[in-house]
Amino acid sequence: MSQESLENFGAYRQAMELFDLVVEDMGNIERDARTHRLIAQQVASADSICSNIEEGHGRETTKDYTHFLVMARGSARETRGRYLRMKHWLPADVVVDRAKRCDAILGILAKTIVTLRGTRPEGRGTRASPTSRSSSPPPAPPASPLS
Repeated sequence: MSQESLENFGAYRQAMELFDLVVEDMGNIERDARTHRLIAQQVASADSICSNIEEGHGRETTKDYTHFLVMARGSARETRGRYLRMKHWLPADVVVDRAKRCDAILGILAKTIVTLRGTRPEGRGTRASPTSRSSSPPPAPPASPLS
């Protein structure tokens, strides 16, 4: 798949924006020694959202691509949860905004995973956000004889 299709994937665009915000947010609290490990983990989990989407995009089978989107979804949940726990150091409006951004990414990823698997959601609270409707998933990689 082309780099352009990756960059047009709504979850990827939003994950890249979130990563930049995470870097900025973590820079604002780095002076507090209690946050050092949290900061490293938050930057890593936000990076992992982008990285897993990128790696999956480069795979040849739909099954592999879906696997990496599931991994990205886990990292988005991790990032969201840590933002909620960082309420002690970050302004409330920042926490709410970042959680909403994670929810939007989660919605797009959940919808894409279901579409690629050709199945219905498993009823595990996969809410699609309003922004996910306008962000169509990239086409799946071509199926190989091994998939």
